[in-house]
Amino acid sequence: MFIAGWIALLVAAPGHAERVKDIARFQGVRANALTGYGLVVGLSGTGDQNLEFTIQSLKSAAARLGVLLPPGINPQLRNAAAVMITAELPPFAKPGQRLDVTVAALGQAKSLRGGTLLLTPLQGADGEVYALAQGNLAVGGFGAEGRDGSKIVVGTPSSGRVPAGASVERAVPSPFTGTGPLVLDLIDPDFGAARAVADAVNGLLGADAARADDAVSITIRAPETADARIALAARIEALDVALSPPVARVIVNARTGTVVIGGQVRILPAAVAHGNLTVRITENQAASQPAPLSRGQTVITQQSTVEAGEASGRMSLFAPGVALGDIVDAVNALGAAPGDLVAILEALKAAGALRAELVVI
Repeated sequence: MFIAGWIALLVAAPGHAERVKDIARFQGVRANALTGYGLVVGLSGTGDQNLEFTIQSLKSAAARLGVLLPPGINPQLRNAAAVMITAELPPFAKPGQRLDVTVAALGQAKSLRGGTLLLTPLQGADGEVYALAQGNLAVGGFGAEGRDGSKIVVGTPSSGRVPAGASVERAVPSPFTGTGPLVLDLIDPDFGAARAVADAVNGLLGADAARADDAVSITIRAPETADARIALAARIEALDVALSPPVARVIVNARTGTVVIGGQVRILPAAVAHGNLTVRITENQAASQPAPLSRGQTVITQQSTVEAGEASGRMSLFAPGVALGDIVDAVNALGAAPGDLVAILEALKAAGALRAELVVI
């Protein structure tokens, strides 16, 4: 049998309801990446040694404080390191709010443990300064080195965090303070979901209040004042929308053998041989008749049979059901390796028998 947890079979209902806030975001309401270049001091002999750009950074930092180092004198930088600082500016962040920052060594520093980040401006993609970072680093990893060159490193001591180490200095304009319509963007593109969200908004606000522009964006007529726009956004985010089942998809991690199978995945009749493992799928159609004088209709039902066996003669017989789930059970019953199922799925996709998108990561 496979090790528990290597595979997940997801069963989706024919239709399900989701809140708008779980499947979409208002355009402009997003986080922004901030970066900066700075200097960490106070290290215990684990700094950048004599890197030229670190020396220039230290001289520049000292000059801003009114200290001019004599020409030709380069300080030994065993206790300092050049670093890159990253942070995320959340939506609606206001001046004075605090942000967590991540600090990573840029040069030869072996460890940032015990270091202090000097005041560093953090810039956005537009080159403007949105926050200032400074503080003592919290480093989780550590390293040790012997005189013979042997060493051990646990974690990543060359990077760390400064909790609440940055102060917001500039706010990003909010889409709710402007005028004109609001635009709602789906997280995952889907024409049916875009149409369903637009219909739900029209049911709340009236006809022609919203329109689906494409598989992602829904434009919504909105009032002009900020408080009314925010109230409208809150009402829209609370709406429940009935969605169709997601795209049939199989996710395969070829390195770990993990397979995640969507509930909408189906397989056409096929026979697969992989080494000494054989899986056979057959399907038959049958007519289901309604009872006399009832209002039912005659429907065609699918009956599936899955068989799996090895060259030694072991075989498993499965009752009609969803084909892909039975394949998983068949491979499990035969004690095959996870790689066997991965190879089978890839072969079925190549043969056109796998009715799903196969994603290998």
